[in-house]
Amino acid sequence: MKGKILAVTLCLCLLAGLLTACSSKPTSSSGGNVIKIGVFEPITGENGGGGFQEVLGMRYANKVYPTVEINGVTYDIELVEVDNKSDKTEAISAAQSLISSDVKVILGSYGSGVSIAAGEIFADAKVAAIGASCTNPQVTLGNDYYFRVCFLDPFQGTVMANYAYQEGAKTAAVITQLGDDYSSGLGSYFVEAFEKLAGDGAVVSEEQFQTNQTDFKAILTNVKATNPDVIFAPSSIATAPLIIKQARELGLTSIIMAGDTWENATIIENAGEHAEGIVLSTFYDEADPANEEAASFVKGFKEFLVENNQSDIIPAVSALGYDAYLVAIEAIKKANSTDTTAIRDALKQVQIDGVTGSISFDENGDANKDMAFIKTVKDGAFKFLKTVTVEN
Repeated sequence: MKGKILAVTLCLCLLAGLLTACSSKPTSSSGGNVIKIGVFEPITGENGGGGFQEVLGMRYANKVYPTVEINGVTYDIELVEVDNKSDKTEAISAAQSLISSDVKVILGSYGSGVSIAAGEIFADAKVAAIGASCTNPQVTLGNDYYFRVCFLDPFQGTVMANYAYQEGAKTAAVITQLGDDYSSGLGSYFVEAFEKLAGDGAVVSEEQFQTNQTDFKAILTNVKATNPDVIFAPSSIATAPLIIKQARELGLTSIIMAGDTWENATIIENAGEHAEGIVLSTFYDEADPANEEAASFVKGFKEFLVENNQSDIIPAVSALGYDAYLVAIEAIKKANSTDTTAIRDALKQVQIDGVTGSISFDENGDANKDMAFIKTVKDGAFKFLKTVTVEN
């Protein structure tokens, strides 16, 4: 009899526990309500360095703004991080993992290729994603669930072409990575814009290299034979110092230029003295805070970087990661709901003053931005040159 009573009691306890679990909201370790935000970024692979910098910006934003209020109830915000490993195939698994984790909105990714690969998964699940620095137009095109807080490659390519032409360049060579959406896309936009300015045939050499390639001497020898005024080589953090060093070792004296991925201290460290004089476009300059939020960010994030054993120089992608998080919580507030479609709808109406300036979205989910920062390397450090505004 005792055995039967015990069995019945256990069954009732299990049933009660199951009903409680089914009816309760997600809770934090402190017992409060929780809303999950996914972080879809590369921590390893070719773009791991830049991805980690973006994640640091998101983690710091979560530290500054750890809660959000929905219908008068305070929710703790939990970041669910996955590593897409800088790989399009791995990106799909990482994206599916986030959806399975019941995240309500997703941040990322550094790298347009992985963002494009995951886009359909996010859209099918009706969970909005907010890119920080994924600049290829294909990320948001035709996807009602993808947004981003950065400018786009057509704008960035035009900015760098205009800068080169204004600085007296009449000819250019372009080096891009085969199969990489960011590199090939940005390179093609530069070619189009530069030839509009300098004339047909002004791009005297177009070269491509394979993923994980380390020897660029053959490509650079071809480039050297055309004697270009500038070399535009949008590429990853890992590849950039190899191209820079090998170009200078071959005696190429052309100005070497690229896009936003080159604003990373490890490029200077690995290219050494050869990095002097490179020119790049980027999203942000810590010396010129756009507003009170930006000024507060500069002070606090520098301390956060040091606490995490990083240089206290603020990467632009960290600022964008922070802004992507701010946009996410503003959308949740506007939606006043944890419903993912309601959050997506609210994103269309978001307008904030972020660290990288005012942010709102056009009909494609792209940020309404029209300014880039041009920087160079001088005396082993990035130096601000000028801002450039171009009509999109």
